[in-house]
Amino acid sequence: MINRAVALFSYAVLVGFVGILVWYVGRIDLAVVVVLTLALAGWDIWLNAGERDR
Repeated sequence: MINRAVALFSYAVLVGFVGILVWYVGRIDLAVVVVLTLALAGWDIWLNAGERDR
């Protein structure tokens, strides 16, 4: 349970950091790369943190 909480918190921090980056830089190519990065990170969290604790 704690692994899921830490994973979700770290994902939220990542989203916040790159969100600020995209907001201030304002380039569409950067936004595309950020969306792809967040999608891959979210997929990784879904697969790994979603497993039952061992």
